[in-house]
Amino acid sequence: MGYLICDSGGSKSEWSWVEAATVTTLHTQGISPYFLSEAQIIALLQTELLPQLPALANIESIFFYGAGLSNSENIAIVQGALQQVFTATKQIEVQHDLLAAARALCGREPGIACILGTGSNSCYFDGTTIQKNSPGLGYVLGDEGSGAYLGKKVLQYYLYQTFDEELLARFDKTFHTTRDEILNKVYKVPQANKYLATFALFLSENRGHYMIENIIEDGLNDFFFTHLHKYSQTWTTQVHFVGSVAFGFKDVLADLCSAYQMSLGNVLKTPTQGLLAFHNQ
Repeated sequence: MGYLICDSGGSKSEWSWVEAATVTTLHTQGISPYFLSEAQIIALLQTELLPQLPALANIESIFFYGAGLSNSENIAIVQGALQQVFTATKQIEVQHDLLAAARALCGREPGIACILGTGSNSCYFDGTTIQKNSPGLGYVLGDEGSGAYLGKKVLQYYLYQTFDEELLARFDKTFHTTRDEILNKVYKVPQANKYLATFALFLSENRGHYMIENIIEDGLNDFFFTHLHKYSQTWTTQVHFVGSVAFGFKDVLADLCSAYQMSLGNVLKTPTQGLLAFHNQ
């Protein structure tokens, strides 16, 4: 007997096959009901996931967490696909990635759970359910503190030539792009949020320069001010973070938590280890 845990994003999915004390990590394409139909998800599972599983795997439960699963219609698409492929599995639970973050970060204790990756999100988790969620507006109007948000600031500093000559030269050497190419990819190519987020890497590669530090601190502070201030529980429970941006700039998060008199909890790069611990309890 074993179980599967999936943490799925738009571009890739990480599956953990847990049997006894052994955990096997598997990967497939991202599974999003915004981009794939139920039939397409079924085909993906059959061609990409099943061949990686042991031939005689007895899967008792599946816990699937993914982006775009905040409404019942999208949940039904993923749930239906999983049920069609894993017909003998007794329990199939499909949940939003924010609940994955809350369970991974807080376990079964109350806390504030924050996602800082390509996008951003946050919630107050009471140890069982999400009780409050500061509404996200997406990368055009929101996603404060995210990779897309920070990447957008990098591009603004570059295109407006706010960067000094040293940083302008470093940017050109790193990305080999042009103003026209940037604007085309931002305004005319789908999934511009992922494109914007790639420029956040420039920040991590150039730590120590005052302009870089200002962008990081200001961008993360916007997340604190816009979202964390909305929860009264922010000052009575720990504040936790998950995501590549959070993990890469955890020193700045620690400084901001100290400045705002908040208690910093867990900072994880991905929710996988936290989810394994949660479902093993």
